[in-house]
Amino acid sequence: MAAQYVNSRTATALFEFKYALKNILQEFFPSKKEKREIIILCIGTDKATGDSLGPLIGYKLNRMPKMENVRIYGTLKEPVHAVNLTETVNEIYDRYDNPLVIAIDASLGKMEHIGYISVGKGSIKPGAGVKKDLGEVGDIFITGIVNLNGFLEISLLQSTRLSVVMDIADIITTGIWGCMYKG
Repeated sequence: MAAQYVNSRTATALFEFKYALKNILQEFFPSKKEKREIIILCIGTDKATGDSLGPLIGYKLNRMPKMENVRIYGTLKEPVHAVNLTETVNEIYDRYDNPLVIAIDASLGKMEHIGYISVGKGSIKPGAGVKKDLGEVGDIFITGIVNLNGFLEISLLQSTRLSVVMDIADIITTGIWGCMYKG
């Protein structure tokens, strides 16, 4: 399944994101009776505005009513980033039997794609945008395109507009919670 792209600046962004995520989740949970721990792995650091997407989403999800069978890794207080990603992923697979991992990270892209969210089945390669090889992670991926890809990526992440990151984070947080909360 190819990634689906959602423009976070449109009036229908939340609906489109929830619809895409719900369809992917149904592939992993064809039966309502099936129980499987869902891990939301929010990757990034708050030390660079552009890389704070994951921790912001983790922070926001932790402040909402709890979701059944959902665990969140990566928040503003306890980020999951290049230094501890491998250790965190190992801990997840040691702690949970056959978890479904939803990996969330910021990404860089073309100018016309800034503000877009991509969601799809498969893994992501955190750090690829800044030329780091941290391996692949996730069964489902969600990325937010926060700035340009190309030259001086680390500087671009540090000078990314917070409003872009927050708009994307709001859509992703509300969409995830809307798909998974069984209140």
